[in-house]
Amino acid sequence: MIMATRFRKSRRQRGSRYCGWGQVGQHRQAGSRGGIGGAGKHKHFFIRTVIEEPDHFGHDAFNSLNRNVVNRWLNVRDLDVVFAKHGKEERGKVVLDLTSLGYDKLLGGGKIGGAFTVKVAKVSEKAKSKIEAAGGEVISDEHEAE
Repeated sequence: MIMATRFRKSRRQRGSRYCGWGQVGQHRQAGSRGGIGGAGKHKHFFIRTVIEEPDHFGHDAFNSLNRNVVNRWLNVRDLDVVFAKHGKEERGKVVLDLTSLGYDKLLGGGKIGGAFTVKVAKVSEKAKSKIEAAGGEVISDEHEAE
């Protein structure tokens, strides 16, 4: 059975200025609840945090803090298409600067069309071996390929 709205305490207290919360300003702002949002999880709400969120503090071991993110990559099968748009020939060599085009890494998927001289920040072992087998070369920032 649900109580009628007109009988509720809040209706009775409408004209009473504080509605049962004592003197000025009580139950008004974040001070009445110990801070806004997640405030106090390491201070006055610590026991509540330990009980309700035991994994709140610390970090996940599988997420490296200095993770090496590769945002854009390219496979060797796509070198012909990219060269048609952005490549140039220097002293008889087909040169393709992937770093200036915004690519972070060259991967070894697919077959290579010709001999390319590729400038890129990172290169996989498979891509490097395919380019060198076709008679090209890789100019890379890293010493060991990943």
